[in-house]
Amino acid sequence: MGYTLAGAFIHEGHSVILVSGPTHLDVPENVDFIPVETAAEMHDVVSKTIGRVDIAVFAAAVADYTPVTSASEKIKKSGDRLTLELIRTSDILGSARHVFGFTGTLVGFAAETENLEANAREKLAHKHCDLIIANDVSQAGIGFDSDDNQVLLVYCDRIESLPKLSKHALSLLLVDTILALTAEKL
Repeated sequence: MGYTLAGAFIHEGHSVILVSGPTHLDVPENVDFIPVETAAEMHDVVSKTIGRVDIAVFAAAVADYTPVTSASEKIKKSGDRLTLELIRTSDILGSARHVFGFTGTLVGFAAETENLEANAREKLAHKHCDLIIANDVSQAGIGFDSDDNQVLLVYCDRIESLPKLSKHALSLLLVDTILALTAEKL
């Protein structure tokens, strides 16, 4: 969705900064593309670039935890079990308002497997977003590894359910939605 949204914003005549981890997707033409490898790198890049935009859309499913240490060589089998110690990664979306000082339109995505609306509402409030675009990734044929998606738009004062659409068609609709929301804020 992040890549199709970037392409849709470009299609509608807007400048786009696309910060992305490794993927097999083609980078849309005419975007300012910044590749990153880790959640920490993404946090750093977003903190340095978010002040240059009026609208920030966080569509990435960034890992919530990362290993405390990484092995420089292959970990050999040494027993029946291996315990990994993980620490929380920095909350990039949650940092936008109060840490990075972003005052523009803030849109987040919520990929959920249960309690779609309730979890999206909690994320909206907790991360100080203007809009959460939520989808149930447990449903076959939408979301990850699919050309289609179906989302629930969760605003502070209302919700709107969108039908299953191609990611391209949905992205064009979402751009119009986000631009209208931005105009409401002015």
